[in-house]
Amino acid sequence: MNPSITGTLRLPSRVHFGYGARAQLPELLKLHGTRVLAVVDPFLPPTEHFRDLLAVLHGAGLEVSVYSDIAAELPAPSLDAAGSMARSLDPDVILAVGGGSALDAAKLIGLLATHGGPLSRYYGENAVPGPTIPVVAVPTTAGTGSEVTPVAVVSDPELTLKVGISSPFLIPQAAVVDPEFTLGAPAGVTAFAGIDALVHLVESFTAAPLDPDWSSTLPVFTGRNIFAETIALQGIAKLGTWLPLAVTEPGNRQAREEVALGALLGGIGFGPTGTHLSHALQYPIGALSKTPHGLGTGLLLPYVLDACMADPGTVGRIAAIGAALGSASTVPEQQANDAITRIVAINQAIGVPGSLAGIGITKEQLPHIAEMGLASRRLVAIAPIPVTAELLLNILTRAYDGALSNGRHS
Repeated sequence: MNPSITGTLRLPSRVHFGYGARAQLPELLKLHGTRVLAVVDPFLPPTEHFRDLLAVLHGAGLEVSVYSDIAAELPAPSLDAAGSMARSLDPDVILAVGGGSALDAAKLIGLLATHGGPLSRYYGENAVPGPTIPVVAVPTTAGTGSEVTPVAVVSDPELTLKVGISSPFLIPQAAVVDPEFTLGAPAGVTAFAGIDALVHLVESFTAAPLDPDWSSTLPVFTGRNIFAETIALQGIAKLGTWLPLAVTEPGNRQAREEVALGALLGGIGFGPTGTHLSHALQYPIGALSKTPHGLGTGLLLPYVLDACMADPGTVGRIAAIGAALGSASTVPEQQANDAITRIVAINQAIGVPGSLAGIGITKEQLPHIAEMGLASRRLVAIAPIPVTAELLLNILTRAYDGALSNGRHS
C-alpha cells in the first residue's frame, strides 16, 4: 500500500529572490518599526556592500544598531550574553546579514531577547513558547537555507556537540536572497555551503513518509512532503549544474544566481521535511574533526545513498535524483547509480575529500560515531531505510575506506 500524500509548508511571510532584491529591505523592516538591530558576520561592517546598505537604511529613516560579535561555532554562552544586549536595545526588528551562523545567531538573539535565557531551555523541538522579535534574513552564502527554516544550530561546550533548536517561531518574517551578496564568498565557503544545500535537497526528497497526528502539535520535521518534492528536483538540477562553476569562477553571475536559488530551494524543502543520515553522522564527525559542516555532509552523501539503495522503494527516488543530475539512462537502477556517481564527481570537482580518513577520522572512532549518530533520533526517524548501529557503522566504514558498493571508489 502506498503511503498517503501529506504536506506541511512553513515559510517567511515574504520571500524575495534576485539580483537587486535587497532594495526591498527598507520596506520590509519598516513593517515592524524603525529601531533595527543588525546582526552581521564580523567581516561585513567595513565592506562596501554593507556600508551601502546602511546608508540606504539610514536614508529611509531607520535607526540601525550593528552587532557583529559572532563567535565561530556559536557557543551557547556567547548568545546568552547577546540576548541580554538585544533586550537592552529593545529593537522592533532584527536584520540578519551573513552566512548561516550569523542568521542562526540572529534568530536566537531574538528568541533570548523575547523569552530570556539560558539558551539550553530551548534545545530540541518545539520548546520555544511563542513569537520572538521578527527577523528579516539576508544570506551572504548559498547553503544553509537558514533564511527560510525553523532551525538554529549552536555549540554547547558542556555537551561537546552541536545542538539544534527547532521551532516554527524561529522562521524569519522575511527572507531576501540577493545573489550579489554571495559574489565575495571564498571558494571553500562556496563549495562546502553549496554541497550542504545539495544534501538538504537530496535528503528531503528521500525522506521517509511519516504519518502525522493532525490532532496534536506537529513535530517540526514531518518527513516526506509533497510540497518539498515539487521543488527538490529543480534545486538538485541547479546545484548539480552550477555549483562547480561557482567554485571555479567566483565572479560568474549566472552561476552565483543559480546556486543561490538552489540553496534557497533546499531550505524551503528541508525546513518542514527534515534531513537524515548524512546530517546525523556529520554532527559527531564535525565535533571530532573540526571540519566544516558542509564538507562532512557532502562527503557522506554518496555512502548514505549507497546504503539506501538496499530499499527497492527508495531506488526510484534516487533514480529521479539521477535524472535531475543528467543521467541519460531510462533504467531506474542505472539512474540511481548515476546519481551517486555524479555526486562523487561534484565532490571531487569542488574539493570535498572522498573519505573520512582524509579528514583525520580514525577507524577506532567509527563505532562511537555510529552510536552518536543513532542517538539523533529525530534525524534517524526520517531516513527511508531501517537504521541500526550496524547499518551506520557499515556506512562509516565504507566512507572511511572511500569504497562504495560494486567496487566503486569515491
